[in-house]
Amino acid sequence: MPAFPVRFRLALLLPLLAAPTAAWAQATAPAVPVAKLGGNIETFALANGLNVVVIPDRRAPVVTHMVWYKVGSADEPKGKSGIAHYLEHLMFKGTKANPGATFSQKVAAVGGQENAFTSSDYTAYFQRVSREHLAMVMELEADRMANLVLTDEVAKPELQVVLEERSSRIDNDPSALLGEAMEATTYIAHPYRIPVIGWRHEIEKLTAADALAFYDRFYTPNNAVLIVAGDVSAADVRPLAEATYGKVARRAEPGERLRPREPEPVATRELRLVDARVNQASLRLAWVTPSETTAAKGESEALDLFADILGGGATGRLYRRLVTEKAMASSAGAYYMSGALDDSKALVYATPRDGVKLEDLQAEVLATIAEFAANGPTPEELARAKRKIVADAVFSQDSQQSLARIFGASLTSGGSIEHVQSWPERIKAVDAAAVKAAAKYFVEPRMIVGKLIPAPGAKPAAGGGAAPVPLGGPVHALPEAAIRSTEAPQETLAP
Repeated sequence: MPAFPVRFRLALLLPLLAAPTAAWAQATAPAVPVAKLGGNIETFALANGLNVVVIPDRRAPVVTHMVWYKVGSADEPKGKSGIAHYLEHLMFKGTKANPGATFSQKVAAVGGQENAFTSSDYTAYFQRVSREHLAMVMELEADRMANLVLTDEVAKPELQVVLEERSSRIDNDPSALLGEAMEATTYIAHPYRIPVIGWRHEIEKLTAADALAFYDRFYTPNNAVLIVAGDVSAADVRPLAEATYGKVARRAEPGERLRPREPEPVATRELRLVDARVNQASLRLAWVTPSETTAAKGESEALDLFADILGGGATGRLYRRLVTEKAMASSAGAYYMSGALDDSKALVYATPRDGVKLEDLQAEVLATIAEFAANGPTPEELARAKRKIVADAVFSQDSQQSLARIFGASLTSGGSIEHVQSWPERIKAVDAAAVKAAAKYFVEPRMIVGKLIPAPGAKPAAGGGAAPVPLGGPVHALPEAAIRSTEAPQETLAP
């Protein structure tokens, strides 16, 4: 999903964004506390196991209604890659009470918006409607949680839609193909190596029966989280939830999400994709790292700050050194993908200027990382990165959808409401030594190198890719649900 628009809340943010004095820059955190993210969130559970989260947002009589299932592409049966995303598409095909496109037609008739998305760890469905239509969308979503009707007649044509989506997003884009190959190389044992959209040869064999089996196993209220953000309270939502979702039977026990762990990397791996469609060479480096869920206390926050100081925009070390000072690259940056149930990754990207070899660019990137690892951040860098990341977290609250996504992604990936709300304070508590220690993951035996190279003498064609640049800037732990990298299809939306 693209980043949502942001408007400043000056009363809250001026203390954070003001230029620091020299003494203040030495501090590890701003002196002014940040308001609790999401405000006074209310939660409750239904008898069938459905967890409900209500996020108040009284600025307009609008609500965002989201159902999150704790299942994604990393939970798929072997040989059935793409089934999570395929089922996401098929969920729009109707029930007995609301056949065909009735669901979407009802949402559109009241001026609402809807969509869905699949990731490695979760699948979510959402609607944004006026407050008075909340009961309607809750009834519709509860209906398709239990009563999806699928036949080969509707499933087979949708399979062709998914295959075409794979063609347009992956197969026809060399940059995306390299990203997919890097994912498969970055993870040796873990199912994160499999693309969310699936491998083509396995997608082609998926059936309506496969989708229904997946649906019956995972689409049960005790494996879901309902999030309602907007002009409502728990007192408003609870009776509606009881009258709709409360009637859905608890029909399966998905069990613990047990996945293979990654072995410790011992050798640098390199991929080269040479393609006539490429019009600009690019370099990518990746390292497996702990995620927000698997990291030791304070480690994920330190990785966030390490990545931001290294490559978070024009102030990052990579950009200053490669683009501004040495004029070796036209773009360069780094980001850390913290939001995952299992171990995640950090990435560096760079696009060389004309005449610069990828090997020379890679050597300069690694020299920059080595220097950072040896000396750690300066007090000014650390203070600036903290202000930036905390401000990003606060800005994310300006979008109702963003708020709902932040908490939904966390709750389906091993996190909690309290963990999300304490995130800015945890960022502020990180010291320079912890950031320096995070460099232990950015070493060559752990590194995966990806090079996108134009074919010699070939004429560039549309679809050639340059280095990936995260939408809206670096991807931090908290706003990650609203900001998605273009590096790989971490989330696949329904068309």
